[in-house]
Amino acid sequence: MEDHIVRATAANAQIRAFAAVTTNLVGEAQARHQTSPAATAALGRLLTGGVMMGSMMKNSTDVLTLQIKCNGPIGGLTVTSDAQGNVKGYVNHPEVMLPPKNGKLDVGGALGAGFFNVIKDMGMKEPYSGQTELKTGEIAEDLTYYFAASEQVPSSVGLGVLMNPNNTVRCAGGFIVQVMPFIEEAVLRKLEENIGKLQSVTAMLDGGHTAKEMLSYVLEGMEIEITDTMPAAFACNCSKERVEKALISIGKNDIREMIEDGKNIEVKCHFCNTAYEFTVEELRGILAKSQ
Repeated sequence: MEDHIVRATAANAQIRAFAAVTTNLVGEAQARHQTSPAATAALGRLLTGGVMMGSMMKNSTDVLTLQIKCNGPIGGLTVTSDAQGNVKGYVNHPEVMLPPKNGKLDVGGALGAGFFNVIKDMGMKEPYSGQTELKTGEIAEDLTYYFAASEQVPSSVGLGVLMNPNNTVRCAGGFIVQVMPFIEEAVLRKLEENIGKLQSVTAMLDGGHTAKEMLSYVLEGMEIEITDTMPAAFACNCSKERVEKALISIGKNDIREMIEDGKNIEVKCHFCNTAYEFTVEELRGILAKSQ
């Protein structure tokens, strides 16, 4: 199944909903960063939440960043997405290994205590920034709390990543459901009832359900209008030119030291782990540009 995002409204626009299948993009992130199972689950959940939140933005140039700063062994995570279904991200310590907790990957233990930051760059003078405390470190609950506390939008978030025994991604995806201020009590009760009896995200995905089918369970008994379906992908816009600009920004003295070492250097992109090599001659050219 190709990765995709579905956007919908239900019950005469009293509810707006998003669902995504992200198996391939989470698998690509795992392969690029060689993440452990716990790190894959954490990053995969944040990538899935990020790609759906990115699809909520209005303009093609808008950029969303989700950042978790925490004291657990994973050290923190960063995900960036746009309005076209493109997302990228990394964890500070991809190798973190933890024993399972209650038969599941211990994402909360990997994260520990910390803060959840949301930054929306919408072309204004200053980007919008919101911060909430991590409640469980399981990410879906932390996103639910963020929407309620920072954006005052009551929401339900489900995120899941299921791993194969060989540390590849079996399936990944999730949903975000948000209620409007004018929601009727009966509609809200029905939504709560549906969510209460819902299978886990990974159980639905492992059963072969699409994003649209997931939403049909979440919004069962309501009139659903699918407003949009778009592809989702792991995509990084790094390039050798962008890395060169980053090298210029570190300062002349550091570049001179690299040249004096007389060895080629390799610089890796945080987000996609692509390596860029610069020869001593190229470093001399970068130093000249920085003068």
